[in-house]
Amino acid sequence: MPFLRPDNQPIILGVVGDSAAGKSTLAGGIAAILGHDRVAVLQADDYHRHSRAERRRIGITALSPEGNHVDILEQHLCLLRRGQPILKPVYNHKDGSLCPPARLEPRPFVIVEGVLAYHSRALRDCYDVKVFVEPDEVLRTRWKQARDCAERGYSPEDVQVSLDRREADALAHVQPQRSFADIVVRFAPPAGSVGEIDAPLNARHLLRPTLAHPDLGPVLDAGGKGGFHLALARDSDGKPVDVLEISGSIDGRRAKAVEDLLWSLIPEASHLRAPLGRFTDRAGQTASSHTLALSQLLITYHLVKAAQGLTATC
Repeated sequence: MPFLRPDNQPIILGVVGDSAAGKSTLAGGIAAILGHDRVAVLQADDYHRHSRAERRRIGITALSPEGNHVDILEQHLCLLRRGQPILKPVYNHKDGSLCPPARLEPRPFVIVEGVLAYHSRALRDCYDVKVFVEPDEVLRTRWKQARDCAERGYSPEDVQVSLDRREADALAHVQPQRSFADIVVRFAPPAGSVGEIDAPLNARHLLRPTLAHPDLGPVLDAGGKGGFHLALARDSDGKPVDVLEISGSIDGRRAKAVEDLLWSLIPEASHLRAPLGRFTDRAGQTASSHTLALSQLLITYHLVKAAQGLTATC
């Protein structure tokens, strides 16, 4: 299939959400499907204006637009969209320091991850597909505790202080970006699983009509008991949306049937089939999730269609 449009514009996916929402896990699987040699990943966190120590000293959080070079991110994303390389800043999450810039070459697909990547109209206009990730808040807090303590040198107390300090900026600057997403993805434990922290997660996709979503009719279950159910609902703004519910307990054969249907809808990309839904569990081992796999494949479907100029509806 032609992975670049005639004018060689990359297809750009945005994956936005609060800290530790699962953005990298979701995006990493999509990049694996498309092929890492065809994907450039741009971390919006690299555009932090201050080091971690400087933010603490001046009393600003990483979620504040004033603490980020949003204007430079806009310029760089526009350059990538035109197929031009950029010299981007680099932020070291391990120690919170600012590092020398690095060159990033555009590839057929560009994935942009970050907490403020839809903050401005100029940024939003650069994407072909916009995803917002909003997991259950208890789940996100647990993920943040685990990640920041294991990878970023925080103590559990430091993480809680950071969560408390960021709460106001998250509500003021991160959450409003949800309204600009084509797809809102929510992972949550199944009802009644209190205390079962390793229970398979449910996934809920809010599908806005800004994209031409695939016809899932052949694999939907009417009563919602088969683990894959679509219903019409209204968003928080009152506008109608489709809501796709994927149960964490979906049967493996049924999950495969959904995967096969989606691949059949993008036959030009059938050679991209790859293991889906991989994540690192609490023990540090690689595990897999049907709901994550199907979420990654549904988004990949839209990227492949965008490469053909077939995904937008407005």
